[in-house]
Amino acid sequence: MMINKILNTESNWGALIARLTLGIVLFPHEAQKMLGWFGGYGFTGTMEAFTNQMHLPWIVALAIIMIEFLGSIFLILGFASRLWSLAIAGLFFGIIYTTHLEHGFFMNWFGNQAGEGYEYALLIIGIAVAVLINGSGKYALDTQLVKLLNK
Repeated sequence: MMINKILNTESNWGALIARLTLGIVLFPHEAQKMLGWFGGYGFTGTMEAFTNQMHLPWIVALAIIMIEFLGSIFLILGFASRLWSLAIAGLFFGIIYTTHLEHGFFMNWFGNQAGEGYEYALLIIGIAVAVLINGSGKYALDTQLVKLLNK
């Protein structure tokens, strides 16, 4: 079954570390966008910024928020990590192309650039690809789901 291929994972510490790193790093950024935590605009403010300032279609803005927010939570839990990692990697390729590429590699550490470079996004993509290849690893909901499906 296709679902087994997506959810199947080995009890691997490296995959667990990659999955948790990706989920934990993304969660605060998305909690800003979705919930307004950590000084963020919340869902409504972020949707307005994406659609009015960045001129993104509302469906793209919604997809960005949902992929990062739900993806970060489900990665932490180890649920469908391969699918969420694929979505996150694709999203961040798009972010690099549309937003960061023109500003070069480096992040704007000293505030002397017009925008952020793509180094952070590239790290996210690299970790997402590692999770995509290796699965959820140890302590993942995927492991329990595969056991239930195979009963």
